[in-house]
Amino acid sequence: MSASVSSPAPLPSPAGSRVAPPTSADLLHFVRRTAADTDLIASLPLDPEGRTWVRLDGPGGSEAWLIGWPPGTGTGWHDHAESVGAFTTASGALKENSLAARLPTDGWKTLELTEGIDRERRLPAGQGRAFGRNHVHEVLNESPTEHAVSVHAYYPPLPRIRRYSRTGDVLRLEHVERPEDWQ
Repeated sequence: MSASVSSPAPLPSPAGSRVAPPTSADLLHFVRRTAADTDLIASLPLDPEGRTWVRLDGPGGSEAWLIGWPPGTGTGWHDHAESVGAFTTASGALKENSLAARLPTDGWKTLELTEGIDRERRLPAGQGRAFGRNHVHEVLNESPTEHAVSVHAYYPPLPRIRRYSRTGDVLRLEHVERPEDWQ
């Protein structure tokens, strides 16, 4: 499912000034404000079998999405390449597993991860986080019964998403998606 929906207006900038690209902190502010829009969150059609999403108007040329997560669904390990980003849980609860180390960005297929690199965050409704370029993570709705809804924003608009598989301490690059694969 893909559509475009209006989201909260971006913050005004002084007349005649050049607008700087949004930072991850700006994106976090945007996703938090958007997640607080209960009418927008309630408008997302939820599918019991798979994730649903609607594209939103993000600030400063960013890409933004409203995403519905059925019980037991997740993204798998991935990154957002050169984009910075942020997301906030609007309803339900999500869990983020991430790697606390910068990985090489290109030229590898398999990496052995070191001990202590794993991070876990629980993100109930109203909680979110910002992240930098090449942030490797997976996002999960671990609830056996409840949908979750979240708001995500990225800048620059996603040039690619790298998908990984993980077995123990081994992370393997599986494939690279481009915007035409998900829009």
